[in-house]
Amino acid sequence: MNAARYPSLTWPWVGLILCLALLGQEYVLLGARPNSSLTVYRLVVMAVGLTSLTLVLLPPRRIAYLVAFGVCAGLIAYALYLQYVDGLEPCPLCVFQRIAVIAMGVVFLTAAFHNPGRTGAGGYAVLQLVIGGIGIALSTRQVWLQSLPKDQVPACGMGLNYMLETLPFTDVLKKVFQGSGECAEKGWEFLHLSIAGWTLVFFIAMIAASFAVIRRD
Repeated sequence: MNAARYPSLTWPWVGLILCLALLGQEYVLLGARPNSSLTVYRLVVMAVGLTSLTLVLLPPRRIAYLVAFGVCAGLIAYALYLQYVDGLEPCPLCVFQRIAVIAMGVVFLTAAFHNPGRTGAGGYAVLQLVIGGIGIALSTRQVWLQSLPKDQVPACGMGLNYMLETLPFTDVLKKVFQGSGECAEKGWEFLHLSIAGWTLVFFIAMIAASFAVIRRD
C-alpha cells in the first residue's frame, strides 16, 4: 500500500533533512556572531531548500520556462525598486549579476516560445549552466567580500560607468571581479542572507530547474 502511494521517498526525505537542517541552524546560530562558516551554512541550507521546492513544484516544460522568466523579471523589478525607491545603489558586482539574471530570463522566454523537445531543452539547460555559472562566480565573490573583517575590505573603487568610459573592457571585468569596498556592503538582508547570497541561491535553483525540465514533457 505504501509502495503504491509513495513510489519514491526522495522528496519526503529531502523535506525531513531540510527540517532538521533548519532546526540545527537555529541551534547553531543562537547567540553566535556572524562569520564565514555560518554564512556558508545558511547558503547551503537555503540553496538546497529553494532548489528542492523548485523541483517539487516544477510544472510541464513550457509553463516552467514561462514561470522561470517571470521569476527573473520579478527579481529585476525588485532590484530596480530597491535602487530607485529605497535608494540602494548597486555596486559593479551587483550590476553584472543583474545582467546574468536578465540573460537567464531572455533564454527562458526564448525557450518558452520555442517549446523544444528533450534535445532542445538540453541545449537550453547547458546555456543556462554557462550563464548561471558566471552568475554564481560573481555572487560568490561578493558574498566572500561581505564576509571579510572591516580592516580587510578593499578600498572603494571607481564607478562602473567611469570604468567603462576609461578602461578596456577586459580591465573592467578584472576590476569588477576583484571587487571593492562598496561591494562588501550588505545594505539589505533577509533570513541573514544579503542580496548577493540570495542571488547565489537563485542561480543554483534556476540551473537545477533548467536540467529538470528536460524530462518534463
